[in-house]
Amino acid sequence: MHLLRLELYKIVPYRTFWAILGIFMLLVFLIFYSVHDITINNTKLGSANYQFPEIWLKLTYVSSFFNTLLGILVIVLVSDEFTFRTFRQQLIDGLSRLELVLAKFYVILGLAAICTVFLLLLGLFFGLRHSLDTSMGAIAKHADALFYYFLQAVGFMSLAMLIGFFIKKSGLAIIAFISFVLVLEPIIRSQIPDRIDKFFPTKVLHSLTPMPVQQLFDQATSPTELLTPGWAVLPALLYIGLFLAGSYLLLKLRDM
Repeated sequence: MHLLRLELYKIVPYRTFWAILGIFMLLVFLIFYSVHDITINNTKLGSANYQFPEIWLKLTYVSSFFNTLLGILVIVLVSDEFTFRTFRQQLIDGLSRLELVLAKFYVILGLAAICTVFLLLLGLFFGLRHSLDTSMGAIAKHADALFYYFLQAVGFMSLAMLIGFFIKKSGLAIIAFISFVLVLEPIIRSQIPDRIDKFFPTKVLHSLTPMPVQQLFDQATSPTELLTPGWAVLPALLYIGLFLAGSYLLLKLRDM
């Protein structure tokens, strides 16, 4: 709690933090709101996109595209510590390097929890307004997708934290993070058999919130081999642990 209070003291008045978090929430809301107007074969889907229990699968899948924003936010928070030498001051004040990393990880957990609660409220808002079946059974079914999303958000932000500790400069770190997630790892995976590449870090994390109609998509294109969300939990936890350990080692070996 002491570490979290120290982080909140820095974060609460920080406008950039609230701006990026607000952009994340606004984009998720607008995108999910706009699916009401999607038309297929001259038929407007309308409220069909907001039916329980499938709404949880669709909402978490849509939200997964914006985890990059959360990663950028974490990079900004980490790089600012180096820019303003607050890490160095906290070490002088008695905190250990492990505590500095854990403090940032607690922020990541808090951010993931806030975003997950936001998705829960958003799903209930749209679902209760449009769904034909609002029974507890329908609402609760597939609600575990929210847990998978939470784990996914923690994973992407932990990767961003590692890159932030490695590069330190926010601009370069953000470019490296986006390049790794969107370009570098996909290029490497394209040269590796599916039975192996499905265990790569970002593909494992993406497997936690698969496309709701993945089977139909595979029929129209080439099949994509992914772990199921349940099977992706353990490797995702392992990667989060590796990202956390890597961040600690970088900070431990670096001259502050």
